[in-house]
Amino acid sequence: MPLNVLIAGAGPAGLEAALALRDLAGERVRIALLAPDEELVYRPLSVADPFSLALVRRYPLEAIADDLGVERVVDRLASVQPAARVVRTAGGRELGWDALLVALGARAEPALERATTFWGPGDADAVRGLVRDVEGGYTRRVAFVVPPGVTWSLPLYELALLTAARAYESGIRIELHVITPEGAPLGLFGTQASESLADLLDEAGVQLHAGVSARSAGAGVLELEPSGKRIEVDRIVALPRLHGRPVDGLPADANGFIPVDEHAQVRGVDGVWAAGDATDFPLKQGGIATQQADAAAAAIAARAGAPVEPAPFRPLLRGILLTGQGAWWLRSQPGDGAGELAGHALWWPPSKIAGRWLSPYLSARDEGAAGEPPRGTPLEVRLAHSDAPSGAHASTVRVLDVLSLEQPPRPGSGS
Repeated sequence: MPLNVLIAGAGPAGLEAALALRDLAGERVRIALLAPDEELVYRPLSVADPFSLALVRRYPLEAIADDLGVERVVDRLASVQPAARVVRTAGGRELGWDALLVALGARAEPALERATTFWGPGDADAVRGLVRDVEGGYTRRVAFVVPPGVTWSLPLYELALLTAARAYESGIRIELHVITPEGAPLGLFGTQASESLADLLDEAGVQLHAGVSARSAGAGVLELEPSGKRIEVDRIVALPRLHGRPVDGLPADANGFIPVDEHAQVRGVDGVWAAGDATDFPLKQGGIATQQADAAAAAIAARAGAPVEPAPFRPLLRGILLTGQGAWWLRSQPGDGAGELAGHALWWPPSKIAGRWLSPYLSARDEGAAGEPPRGTPLEVRLAHSDAPSGAHASTVRVLDVLSLEQPPRPGSGS
């Protein structure tokens, strides 16, 4: 009899888990996907939308569910009764399960007063208005702020660099600032990436304020702490702070995040796993979410009797930085201080959310492929290292082109 698996959430973690389970366990599992959404919105490309470099991709969940042969339950998780192996939905339904995976994501809240908060597609219009004001010469001073406690800052550097490139193309002189509590920009990716990014920001005319936090000191004024230095700007763009989505019946920390072990199992609760931004793992990023989902899926598949040896979650951080002149591929093992930086793809498909199963599946959908979802084990090929050349004002490359070429243009190549 198949193991009854319920996945709550249809973001990258939830869909990665469904794909992995279908591949690893096959007919040993019966999967239901509980989510109120109609589609998966590919949020990482939303930074490019205001600059008309890419449209945010959207994938209908009905079609994905059909591909995978999973049941869709259009509702929202409300509570869990672990002992009874039952969940209750916001709509009042009760659903049974043998294994439960919670992948609800996080809740974003503005972190800075008088700032435009950027979190995804819903904020693209506000940034698009800022870009128009820059092009028209109405906005000449902009600050991009990473609030304390934010662990994934890459989108903010993209916004700053894309704004700098657009101002240059428009012949506009502009004053741009990046303010971050990080000791060095994108320090998670190692020394080479951090130093190269600092150089690129400098060449693009973006002033970097690292190792400080910003607070609002009045309209258009930011005070940097601990120095007390003040910066006057016309506009402020900031990332949000993230909070968990506590679920009645499951443990949560002070910020609402679900505590999990190295196999993504909820601590102290048998038969329940969690993955992605909903968990207490501090780094909130789509690729990391899919890796947690892989660990959970392997454990669930093994419980279903599949010939799988569950492997613990060992994060490998991957990121694609859109620079306004191409893309940089970044990769590191968090905590080891080293990393890789290249002007070509370091993994395949070259997607912003590097999910072992999700990336090739979405790539196939993008290409209009029909039939069964991709199966097997995608390989990560380590290509020869390439230094990332500098040069801040090469011509802009369309994001969709950069992410679909077998050999992406080198940063600064002007191609």
